[in-house]
Amino acid sequence: MKITKLETIRVDEFKSIIWVQVYTDEGFVGLGETWYAPQTVEAAIHELFSPILVGRDPLAIEKHWYDMFRLNDHFGYGGAETRAISAIDTALWDIAGQAAKQPIYNMLGGACRDKIRIYNTCGSYGDIQDGKLVFDDPVGLAKSLLAEGITAMKCSPTDFLAEASQGQYLSSHDLDRALEPIRKIREAVGNTIAIANDGHAKWNLPNAIRIAQAMDPYDMMWQEELLSTFNVDSHVRLAENSKAPICVAERLISRYQYREFIEKGAAEIVMPDLIWTGGVSETKKIATLASVYQLPVCPHDATGPVNVFACAHICMNIPNAMLMETVRAYYKGWYGRFVEPNLTIVDGFLLAPEGPGLGTRLRPEVRKRPDVTIHASDASEEFPLRSPSPTYQWSLETRRQV
Repeated sequence: MKITKLETIRVDEFKSIIWVQVYTDEGFVGLGETWYAPQTVEAAIHELFSPILVGRDPLAIEKHWYDMFRLNDHFGYGGAETRAISAIDTALWDIAGQAAKQPIYNMLGGACRDKIRIYNTCGSYGDIQDGKLVFDDPVGLAKSLLAEGITAMKCSPTDFLAEASQGQYLSSHDLDRALEPIRKIREAVGNTIAIANDGHAKWNLPNAIRIAQAMDPYDMMWQEELLSTFNVDSHVRLAENSKAPICVAERLISRYQYREFIEKGAAEIVMPDLIWTGGVSETKKIATLASVYQLPVCPHDATGPVNVFACAHICMNIPNAMLMETVRAYYKGWYGRFVEPNLTIVDGFLLAPEGPGLGTRLRPEVRKRPDVTIHASDASEEFPLRSPSPTYQWSLETRRQV
């Protein structure tokens, strides 16, 4: 079996998302996805990686990951290039599962479970405005989640406070305002729902410690990304000053960046983002590394549907899976317009995907949308030792509303 073509698909409605499809000469088509700067990712796929994949065996996943990462490492391995690797790697695992007529979690060594408990990140889309309800009606929000069997939630009540000073100043009055939604939920429903705080890396160390300690009386599930990942020792200090576990998180790329945070105790909950950190292959390795230190893994997701499917396979396979992040505004709101089948969530659990490979596909009508842009490349080259050849070729198919 050989790879014949790589294809990227974008839509204007969701400008941050890009899907990747890898085609084979035996009719299998693998699906991957990533998020942020999609045109930059698209260029990396067609310029850097397609030339070294077309004509190769799609089942040589480990070799392809290493070859792509080795090429990428010549100029720094983070950013759009690693997001491109993540999407391609996921698509290759999808092909492997289809060819073997097995779900990806069986290809990874089999299932440790058949479902994983979810938590709801309070995002908004369409009629579901959980992000707004955090402030307008936090008790109603918590009760609505509990009514669906969802017993954990994540919100970001301090984000808006960081804007004025870029996280350098935080008044006691403002901090107390940020605590109000959490306080109201605890007073109304007690500890029947777990609450995590996501700081989105907006704060300096002293303010991060103040936030964590101010939230400690409310029995937080974790503190996530109060700091950016610039300094591992700062995260160690934060962990030493917070009762809640420190969750570190989607900004770390590959096992190489996670290693120091895990070894030094700066990451007490490990949260890789599969579509950023290196795909199914690398997320499995990060989970194994975390298991050595007896740490739980809770994959990150607030993006597209393919990521959740891929993470579901990881969660079914690894023994140290804790929870799976989902956004009900997304899986109830727009995922079903782009993939079939959609996620299966029952009583607060994400069920194991059924069918071979990922267990989902892009809906055919996505290709017919008036706002779609499709790029395809089918030329192959020898693996470049230092830099990609400028002679790659790719075709463009674009549809626009007239």
